[in-house]
Amino acid sequence: MTRLALALLALASSTALSAQRTAPPAPAPVDPKVAALRDAALKDDVAYDIVEGLTTEIGQRLAATEAEARARTWSVGKLKALGFRNVHVETYQMPVWLRGEETAEVVAPFPQKLKLVALGNSGATPATGLTAPVAVFKTYGDLANAPAESVRGKIVYIGHAMQPTQDGSSYGAYGPARFVGPALAAKLGAAAVVIKSIGTDHHRNPHTGGTNFPAGVAPIPAAALSVPDAELLERMAGRGKPITLKLVLTPRFAGTGTSGNVIAEVPGSDPKAGIVLVGGHLDSWDLGTGAIDDASGVAITAAAAKRILDGPKPRRTIRVVWFGAEEPGGYGGKDYARVHGGERHATAGESDFGADRIWRFEVNLPDGARAIADRLQSALAPLGIARGAGIGGDGTDVGPTLALGVAAIDLNQDGTRYFDTHHTPDDTLDRIDPEQLRQNVAAWTTMLAVVANAPEDIGSVTPRR
Repeated sequence: MTRLALALLALASSTALSAQRTAPPAPAPVDPKVAALRDAALKDDVAYDIVEGLTTEIGQRLAATEAEARARTWSVGKLKALGFRNVHVETYQMPVWLRGEETAEVVAPFPQKLKLVALGNSGATPATGLTAPVAVFKTYGDLANAPAESVRGKIVYIGHAMQPTQDGSSYGAYGPARFVGPALAAKLGAAAVVIKSIGTDHHRNPHTGGTNFPAGVAPIPAAALSVPDAELLERMAGRGKPITLKLVLTPRFAGTGTSGNVIAEVPGSDPKAGIVLVGGHLDSWDLGTGAIDDASGVAITAAAAKRILDGPKPRRTIRVVWFGAEEPGGYGGKDYARVHGGERHATAGESDFGADRIWRFEVNLPDGARAIADRLQSALAPLGIARGAGIGGDGTDVGPTLALGVAAIDLNQDGTRYFDTHHTPDDTLDRIDPEQLRQNVAAWTTMLAVVANAPEDIGSVTPRR
């Protein structure tokens, strides 16, 4: 090694040591009252009581059905019993989609039955079923690049390679197979479409979920195969022989029905300081009992707000909304913004990613309120929650409100196992870990204690794109 190289190495080592000795910025102090609320919430039982009650006494809550209406009645009673103020329901009208018969079987070359469920907004086959050849596309991108003649009149299969991720990013990467894949297949002339379930499990439970057919595109039969059966279909395709599939899917559109948002408040002392909006969605898909999606979300945010309710009046009003009809298209969030968008909101955030521990928070705050994020960082750290580098502003239900320029606080749950259960019959109470649920309540309690009492003015922001 040359003398120059040795000198440069010594300089680099000296610089690294110097950097290690440089003290990081002092953390923002934690208000002892906030710390006490946070720590007490780690023993919370209110959230579990809500999840247990909603899943046991109501069960599945398909949007705009009698079951969702019973859930709203149950929710009003529960929130009033907890002591919330201004508890009421705001209803709106929306299209109603109902599930029917759902079967599938391979007719050739290797006859056997498959497990599948219709996607929300799916069209129907004839009552006797539809039998057609299968065009196999291992990804949505493969379908997007396919000529129409390879699709026309066939049952299209769309696969993907989804893997578990902590931040849920795999849903955004592979979800288009469900979100828009059926509509694309319909535009290309397909007779029907089946997708590999948007899930990370290997159970024989297919995952449902909504799909969208834009104006002018007639819905075709659309379903999700269980992950093992989707892989089976791909292996069959690998044999090089034509595949023929028979589908029976008989969902129906049942006109217009009523859904609604359940609203409750913790009144604040300063009406001009704005509203802190929190919540989750009350509806669920109809395969399980909607424990992680999203009874846990409404429970976590309400339990946290209850802890603020039981103490001194906060500066800002905390508004808890249990949104209706999120699953078929975010109808509750859109109606909330329509009705309340003219009111001053300080921040908005929702819990809709299960009940596993929160590991990260992200914000979208105006420059004059940046100190709030610093205080949150210090107060949330003992719960194992780090400050993320991204811009907050996620959520179907609060999205329309955030789009108006309202500041955002995101509390991100660990999604590693979320898509094993998401939209399946396994979305049941036993998937809730009570200790992780309590950590969620402690995090949301901390956030509300800091934000609802922050002395800073929280003005408008540029929404996350």
